[in-house]
Amino acid sequence: MSLTLEQVSKYVDGEMHISDVNLTFEPGSFNVLLGRTLAGKTSLMRLIAGLDRPSSGRILVNGVDVTGVSVRDRNISMVYQQFINYPNLTVFENIASPLRLSGMSRDEINQRVYQTAEMLRITEHLKKYPLELSGGQQQRTAMARALVKDAEIILFDEPLVNLDYKLREELRQEMRELFQTRHTIAIYATTEPNEALALGGTTTILHEGKVMQSGATASVYHRPDNVGSATLFSEPPINLIRGEVNSNEITFDKSAHFPLNQSLSNLERGEYQFGIRPSHLSLLPKHDDDVELTVQVEVAEISGSETFLHVRNAQLDMVLHLAGVHSYEVDETIKIYIPIHKFYVFGMDDVLVHAPSRNIRGQ
Repeated sequence: MSLTLEQVSKYVDGEMHISDVNLTFEPGSFNVLLGRTLAGKTSLMRLIAGLDRPSSGRILVNGVDVTGVSVRDRNISMVYQQFINYPNLTVFENIASPLRLSGMSRDEINQRVYQTAEMLRITEHLKKYPLELSGGQQQRTAMARALVKDAEIILFDEPLVNLDYKLREELRQEMRELFQTRHTIAIYATTEPNEALALGGTTTILHEGKVMQSGATASVYHRPDNVGSATLFSEPPINLIRGEVNSNEITFDKSAHFPLNQSLSNLERGEYQFGIRPSHLSLLPKHDDDVELTVQVEVAEISGSETFLHVRNAQLDMVLHLAGVHSYEVDETIKIYIPIHKFYVFGMDDVLVHAPSRNIRGQ
């Protein structure tokens, strides 16, 4: 079973929500829609589900045009970020509800509910009511209700965003394992690049209702087509530095100079945008080609066991993503190190012209 969107657009009161989207989702695939809030992820899912109709374009399932088919006549399930369960029904009845609507026999309903509950590890809670459950158990219940009817397409609209970190990690792993054994098309929306990387499969980057890039998750991360994709598929966003290449060196704003190494030696003379991921910057030299810069600290944001260090000098502003807790005073002068071999290089038209020759683990 395949799902294809052909030149799909959606306008509401003259405002563009989705613009000329062309995508194909393969049978049995796990697909991530990555984009910031209001990028168009939910709008696209509503079109796929049949909750909304596109202003133009077609939606095909197995080659059949279903653009005008109502949501009730599509074999699709959707899981939302809120814990949407029926509070007056037990967990068992919540999961069974779509099967009862389809007229399935009692024995088959019981079998499917128990199989799905066991898969999501909520069998012991089947007699409870949703408000008696933890947040993770409530979301598992909502997921079980979506999975139980063997829908051809399952849509996940940021389903883990309201859970704590540990539960999110646990459910991500379960979802990866779950969909390896199913032939359903799963489409998962998220604002978080790290979540897209953790889930794998394919990733489509959306921005302001448009597709910026789509492909295997590792490939999209490793070789962003343009500055927009590189920025959106990086948390914090990739650092961009404007520079000029001459015969044997690169100059940043006429002050910072460093020699062209072998990986960048084929760049033609001219202006470029050099991108470096925050996690690749360091406080100590680690590579032979590291460039040392003197900067001042703007702020050190400590988040758990990580630090996001914002720094600047007269020419640039950058963010470092550091493991561990690092405390600095505002305006404190420090040195940072940039590994030249990890530069992404974009033309002034924002198109990628060079990517680091490293695998995803090295990125």
